[in-house]
Amino acid sequence: MNGNDHFFMQQNMNLLCRDESCSVYQMKNDTGDGTSTFYEVYPGIGVMYNDFHMDSCPSRKFENSTHTFAIHHCREGRIEWEVSNGAYLYLASGDIMLDSSTTENKYCSFPVSHYHGITITISVPKAIAEISELLSMFSIDLEQLEQLFTPKNRPFIMHGDSVSDHVISELYHVPDSIRLEYLRVKVLELLVTLKTIDPCALGEERPYFYKTQVEKVKAIRTFMTSNPERHFTMEELSAKYDISVSALKQCFKGVYGTAIYSYMRNYRMDLAASLLTQTDEPITVIAGKVGYTNTSKFSEAFKKVKGKTPLEYRKVKI
Repeated sequence: MNGNDHFFMQQNMNLLCRDESCSVYQMKNDTGDGTSTFYEVYPGIGVMYNDFHMDSCPSRKFENSTHTFAIHHCREGRIEWEVSNGAYLYLASGDIMLDSSTTENKYCSFPVSHYHGITITISVPKAIAEISELLSMFSIDLEQLEQLFTPKNRPFIMHGDSVSDHVISELYHVPDSIRLEYLRVKVLELLVTLKTIDPCALGEERPYFYKTQVEKVKAIRTFMTSNPERHFTMEELSAKYDISVSALKQCFKGVYGTAIYSYMRNYRMDLAASLLTQTDEPITVIAGKVGYTNTSKFSEAFKKVKGKTPLEYRKVKI
């Protein structure tokens, strides 16, 4: 077992396979599974490709991780972090987050049941001890970068229209034959690029949502998706779950990345699409199951989301 294996064991992940350039670790639970493909590009610096299809994962533990910081990029999906004292923040597609051992995230989950992205982990003492000459060639001060982007007990977040997003996005399109060499170059480029970023100008103060709010919003989502044939008003949901309408709107969008009515519209149309292709039920029956008593209005709504009428969709998919 090497040091990287120990780190992933702390994350409740097991070694799946390994070759000379990378190791693949897997996590499984009753909500799904996920993998992290890890490349140690330099001593103390690793790149992980994360692919998760699950709702939640166990609490994260980082023993002996002093002076470690990480750069996370969300390519698809959404990730929920518990940052401290039951407070949560969310990383959306295109977001970049930097956190360190001083801003340790205790728990993460995936509100939309999938997450795909990259994490670059940097053990500052180990990297400085073993590749100090290389870092000096590019005037990279890892301790300074850590202090610059994680000055408080709050992760630094910026959205993907920054220079660094261009560098990170190139990490997703690398020929396997040169992957390790390419990653070494791109990691150095990213660290150099971070020196040009003003955290005050590009950093975003994402709102924190607290555990009681998040739990209520998740319960509301479960309630609505369990009753897709019914349409609830904000006022009804607010009263039923004892949460203000404004907090419901803001927190739901924070957790799931879209407004509550947009979320349910897409959910209903996804359910209808599944019923159209997996059953031979009449379209009128399917319309009723997703909350439409008027078949023509259902067809119109379905076409707006799926690009085809229900009948056209059924013919193409069967």
